[in-house]
Amino acid sequence: ADEYWVLIKEFILLNEVAAETIDDIIVACVVPSLVPILQEMGQKYFSCDPIIVGPGIKTGISISYKNPAEVGADRIVNAVAAFSKHKSPLIIVDFGTATTFDAVSKNGEYLGGAIFPGVNISMEALFKNTAKLPRVDLAVPERVIGKSTVESIQSGAVHGVAGMVNHIVSKMRDEMGEKSMVIATGGISNSILSELDVIDEVDPFLTLDGLLILYNRNRS
Repeated sequence: ADEYWVLIKEFILLNEVAAETIDDIIVACVVPSLVPILQEMGQKYFSCDPIIVGPGIKTGISISYKNPAEVGADRIVNAVAAFSKHKSPLIIVDFGTATTFDAVSKNGEYLGGAIFPGVNISMEALFKNTAKLPRVDLAVPERVIGKSTVESIQSGAVHGVAGMVNHIVSKMRDEMGEKSMVIATGGISNSILSELDVIDEVDPFLTLDGLLILYNRNRS
C-alpha cells in the first residue's frame, strides 16, 4: 500500500493536484491480489473506502455472460462509458496488454466478446523465445513482403493485428445482426490504426470516463 501511495503521489504532484483535495477513489483492477492493497492505500492515505468495480456494483447495463463475475473490470467500464455516450449498438476494441473486443446491444446489454494477446506482448514473446529475431519498433513497412528480418517482423505485427481486428469486428457485426459503431481505445499505435478499416472513433479516455460514470452511480 505504501509503494502504491508513493507512485500515485508522483502522478498527483506532476499534475499539480493537492493530495488533500482527493476525497474518494474508484478502482478497476484485473489483478485480484492488488485489490486489498489498493483498498488499504485508500483507507490509509485518503481516508476513504475505494469503490471496486466488480460483482454487485451498479453499472446501468445488463451482462449476458455465462458467469458475469468473469467479465474483466476494464471491459465493464469501457462498455458503460461507450453506451452512455452513444446509446447505440457498439463494438469496443481495447488495445492493452490484451486486445479485447466487447459487444453491446442497442438496449445496453453486454453481449460478450473476444480476447487476444496484445501486440506488445506478442512481439516481446517473439523476441524472448527465438534465438535470432531482434526486438524492433512497431512501424508500417514499405511492403507486406518484407525484405529484411526487421521489415518481416513489422509486416507480421502490423498487418497481422490489423487483419485480426478487421476480421473479428466483421464477424461480430454479422452475429449482432445490426449496424454497430466501432470504438477503439487503449494504447493503439498510429501504425496499426492506419491499417484498420473498421474503426469509427478513437476514444483514448474511454476507461477514465467509464470510471467517473460508475463512481457517480455508486457513491451516494
